[in-house]
Amino acid sequence: MTIKFKLTLMSFLQFFVWGAWLITIANYWFGTKHWSGAEFGAIFSTLGLSSILMPAVTGIIADKWINAEKLYGILHILGGIALLYLPQVEDPTTFYYVIFAAMLCYMPTISLSNSIAYNILKTNNFDVVKVFPPIRVWGTIGFIAAMWITNLTGNKASYNMFYLSAFAAFILGIYSFTLPKCPPQKLIATNASLREKLGLTAFKLFGTYKMALFFIFSMFLGGALQLTNMYGDVYLSEFSKAPQYADSFVVKYSTIIMSISQISETLFILAIPFFLKRFGIKQVMLISMLAWVLRFGLFAFGNPVDGLWMIILSCIVYGMAFDFFNISGSLFVETTTDSKIRSSAQGLFMMMSNGFGAFFGGLFSGIVIDKFFTHDGIRDWHNIWLAFSVYALIIAILFAVFFKHKHSPEEVTNVSH
Repeated sequence: MTIKFKLTLMSFLQFFVWGAWLITIANYWFGTKHWSGAEFGAIFSTLGLSSILMPAVTGIIADKWINAEKLYGILHILGGIALLYLPQVEDPTTFYYVIFAAMLCYMPTISLSNSIAYNILKTNNFDVVKVFPPIRVWGTIGFIAAMWITNLTGNKASYNMFYLSAFAAFILGIYSFTLPKCPPQKLIATNASLREKLGLTAFKLFGTYKMALFFIFSMFLGGALQLTNMYGDVYLSEFSKAPQYADSFVVKYSTIIMSISQISETLFILAIPFFLKRFGIKQVMLISMLAWVLRFGLFAFGNPVDGLWMIILSCIVYGMAFDFFNISGSLFVETTTDSKIRSSAQGLFMMMSNGFGAFFGGLFSGIVIDKFFTHDGIRDWHNIWLAFSVYALIIAILFAVFFKHKHSPEEVTNVSH
């Protein structure tokens, strides 16, 4: 088994574990368990909270005490145990704590899998920039494959999705012990402060108006990043309540329709260098925000028959909405921060968008939907998506007005994404 194949399999399984339940859990929550929307929002907030708490801690452990591939395997096995227990849970509060435990184990493995891949490729003298992207693409393919299996086996509202995810986590956990060794790098000085060890030195960037504004907008847009993952599948599935749509392809295969979003994501990555060179970082971030307006707006007016094109176009737009912000935002940090704190700054960007943003987005969306858009157990999806669309539009307008950044061709010459 070649090095590249080993890492490709790791990447595939890494996101298969997530894809088995992330998009379909709302069907289980609302359709099978009939629990409330406010509590469901808290479930998705665990992704953000885990992204805030765990990556820095596991990074320190891998840097100082234990091989990264072993820590990676242990986390997947522990996360698999939590996922295995989820089907036995009969109340939403316990479910919250168990899924939180699973996410505390899973979320840091995303960055760990990248670190392991980089380490192994460099050790074996591979060109990381050239070799890693094709390996990472298989992660998205793994996510899509898990979604399709969950849907086609009739388990998009069943607890079996957690068994599938747990099974993949155990396989990956055991498999990771066969990967080439990634010993501790001991890059953190023993006399480093706790702030330096936790990668918090980049917080001083908040002292700069432009960077502070960028991180604040990252957090607010981060609040929208998981909304269609949270509610998209259950929204399509609930068209079954209308007789004219009950037997439609969209209702039966909602997860497969949603997987168009992930397929789009892989394709739009290829378009990013062109857009960055043509329009610059600020304009690409703004395009991303306007794409979120479209993503939500098209869902608001779509339906499984004459409005099917809007649902499909919304899924296609997702790739632009998600990729353009994450990659152009990362590039902005790369080109505007000092090399000494660049890694910490990248961590801060992820913490603000996928950490605090996802946490508050999950928490407040659940409360808002439950309080203002749910009547007698029926969710008003049209106005839910419109509200999200207006939210994204407000962010886009404020970003266009207040965030000043002049496009320079030099800033994108090193784009290798």
